[in-house]
Amino acid sequence: MKLKNLFLMGLVAASTMLHSCNDDDDDRNWQLAYPNALVTVKTSADNSTFLQLDEKTTLFPENIKSLIYNGKEVRALVNYEVLDKNTQGYDQTVHVNWIDSIRTKDMLDVEKIQDITSLGNDPVEIVNDWVTIAEDGYLTLRVRTVWGYPGKVHYLNLIAGVNPENPFEVELRHDARGDLYGQYADALIAFRLSELPKDIPAGQKLTLRWRSFNGTMKKADFSLNSSSVVPRGNVDDIKSFSAKARYIE
Repeated sequence: MKLKNLFLMGLVAASTMLHSCNDDDDDRNWQLAYPNALVTVKTSADNSTFLQLDEKTTLFPENIKSLIYNGKEVRALVNYEVLDKNTQGYDQTVHVNWIDSIRTKDMLDVEKIQDITSLGNDPVEIVNDWVTIAEDGYLTLRVRTVWGYPGKVHYLNLIAGVNPENPFEVELRHDARGDLYGQYADALIAFRLSELPKDIPAGQKLTLRWRSFNGTMKKADFSLNSSSVVPRGNVDDIKSFSAKARYIE
């Protein structure tokens, strides 16, 4: 299951769409090569695909005529342009140049796990980046670890209920399956915050903890709000546009 090598993200998609020789075209190529938004791909009541840009903003992708990703709700990187037109029921009408899904999965409840050590305790780092964010009911993370074999599958899971005194503290577990030596590389993964309490106090923070490469447990806080919990859902294995990919489950 593929996650993006961030530097190469979208380059294949852009290069297959565009061929140019002048500076204007070169600028256009670079604008299209990188994502300009992180969205949630959703399905409307009339069975159309739309994009949730943030907690309040919806995008209608005019050039997407059918359901994508088999109608599964997933997080995705997108390169789009806002059009000067209105579509009823949506905040903006857009043209999608390309869209590339992120591995999206449900979080787990520690009380339903027989042995949490079976989920691994290998080190990982969280990269402070614009795509590392809690929004629209998801925690999306840019993670960094080592891969000795580019095709080796690593496993990441987000666990709720790890702190009896704080139901909004969660833990990221990493199982490298023995792939512990190699070069650092980044990948993206998104978790539905489906195991958090349904009532979220105003100003509540989500605390994420993980085992870092220096051997300590690190923590980071993310803002939450009342719309940050979504039901559990089905997830899909979505292929990436990237020329290189790291495999994660």
